[in-house]
Amino acid sequence: MSLPTPVPGLLIRYAYLWRREADAGREEASKDRPCAVVLATPVEPGAFRTVVLPVTHAQPADSAGAVEIPAGTKRRLGMDAGRSWILLSEANIFLWPGPDLRPLPGQGGDSVVIGMLPARLFLHVRDCFVARWRSRTSTLVARTE
Repeated sequence: MSLPTPVPGLLIRYAYLWRREADAGREEASKDRPCAVVLATPVEPGAFRTVVLPVTHAQPADSAGAVEIPAGTKRRLGMDAGRSWILLSEANIFLWPGPDLRPLPGQGGDSVVIGMLPARLFLHVRDCFVARWRSRTSTLVARTE
């Protein structure tokens, strides 16, 4: 499987562990999903402390807690036609590469990368997440390394 260097704005397939799952004692995610890399900090050669935000089809009850991915961006990335949101209320943090990266279905296991978010969309997501983090309305779920 091809694993690139993680960079902010990269959309990957990942076994995202929800806060509610972690609080219930689970260590494994119930579903693989697209996730947006919001931060990747090198910690040693080839290893990065990485923060990802989940993408969901479920419309969030709190519109300030998510950013919708535009239909054109979804088409360009080869995603489905349904509406999707990047959630800002929680994130997973893990050491890249990690066991929860997942190959794209139908791609022969060659990559975990869906594509790059447009810069303007990513900067908006990042700024909204940072604002929520600073106001303590977002949480991190630390994953097993």
